[in-house]
Amino acid sequence: MAASGGRRPVIGITLDAEPAGGYASLPWYALRENYCEVVLDAGGLPLALPHAAERTGEYLALLDGLLVTGGAFDVDPALYGAEERHGTVTLKEKRTRFEWAILEGALARDLPVLGICGGQQLLNVVLGGTLIQHIPDAIAGALPHEQPNPRTEPGHEVRIVPGTLLHRITGRDRMAVNSAHHQAADRLGRGVVASAHAADGVIEAIEAPAYRFCLGVQWHPEYRIDPGDGAIVAAFVAAAGEKR
Repeated sequence: MAASGGRRPVIGITLDAEPAGGYASLPWYALRENYCEVVLDAGGLPLALPHAAERTGEYLALLDGLLVTGGAFDVDPALYGAEERHGTVTLKEKRTRFEWAILEGALARDLPVLGICGGQQLLNVVLGGTLIQHIPDAIAGALPHEQPNPRTEPGHEVRIVPGTLLHRITGRDRMAVNSAHHQAADRLGRGVVASAHAADGVIEAIEAPAYRFCLGVQWHPEYRIDPGDGAIVAAFVAAAGEKR
């Protein structure tokens, strides 16, 4: 659905960041093409967001929706009150500082929000929740949530909770998902409900019904492995295009 004036809704997409080396001799931003492609195909206009926390108000004035992406790093456990940090935890402090600020701002403005993988985890923490710092150490017999097979293939299934936003969007009780995480939501944040679980009990999706559209999924729907994946992004972009 187009935003007011018939234009495509503008979807801000957070970037990953890497230090010098590899791709470039200076620090660089990164974003997989499929994040942008899935938004474009759903009728949105993707806008990449460099990490300038002091500019979040200016960014938000341009946006109709916010997509917080995943990445190979973790939310600082100190941000949710943990006294210890697991040895596997990797931080990107500037990125987290920016994503926290823009996510808080989007929620305050009731902009539609979609958190993917690490973005789902950050969403839970911003809303007052906590995280499991390392699933293999916390859950006996856990599934391989960092799946060994390619991310373009499913790693396991999730069970979707009936009556949730996710269930209404996908119309499905189960989905096949890819899995690339070692952390997960633990205690849920204020007004947050779990809307999908893996067979080992790990929370795979969350939502906050008090907001216009506020959904986080632990997998990567931008790969469109399951028919429900495209429906998730389409519903998010459509919400961003609705007049308020």
